[in-house]
Amino acid sequence: MKKKDSRGSTEELSFSTQLSLFAGQGFIRALARTWRYKTVGEQSVVRLRADNTPILFTLWHGQMLPLLWFHRNEGVAVLVSEHKDGEIIARILEWMGYALIRGSTSRGANRALLGMVRTLRDGHDVAVTPDGPRGPRHKFAAGPVVAAHRADAPIMPTVAHVDRFWQLSTWDGFIIPKPFAKITVAYGTVTRVSADTPRDAADEAPRLEQLMEEARLLACA
Repeated sequence: MKKKDSRGSTEELSFSTQLSLFAGQGFIRALARTWRYKTVGEQSVVRLRADNTPILFTLWHGQMLPLLWFHRNEGVAVLVSEHKDGEIIARILEWMGYALIRGSTSRGANRALLGMVRTLRDGHDVAVTPDGPRGPRHKFAAGPVVAAHRADAPIMPTVAHVDRFWQLSTWDGFIIPKPFAKITVAYGTVTRVSADTPRDAADEAPRLEQLMEEARLLACA
């Protein structure tokens, strides 16, 4: 099976990979239907969407699964890595109803930045993992900050607290909520990048890491 990505090229998945994807999607669907969600601070999201203001959601790489499932089929665009495993992730995201922006901070960085800016300026929400695709864990890369600056888009720190989960031994500590897990999705303080230049905007990454930590504390409260 070949499928065009956002670049217009094709990627071919082996038959065994296609079977694994099909099985994985069924597993995620069955498991996620048991999860119980609550939200904290969602008023900011409701207000921005009511004003037709595109949002740049930032979430840590290890918390992708519960957060992306919660926001599925909302028309959000997600930045997807061009690493070898990116095509598999892309297929899962499309299955969840997400649009794709291809590239990452380590491969295709310029195209990823332009894609995020263009999508935000076109009025669509974007979700990005600022510590992906390879870490360091919970460290904010400059790319999303510069994209928000160029598009004049608000950044929404988004964090999940899960009471019961499996954790993979990966660099990001990827979590999979267990059946009937209680998940709190917390939206932190919405912020805009106030720097005068893109170079100065990149220097705001530590401030955004702090806002992500404050959102984590909200989720755990």
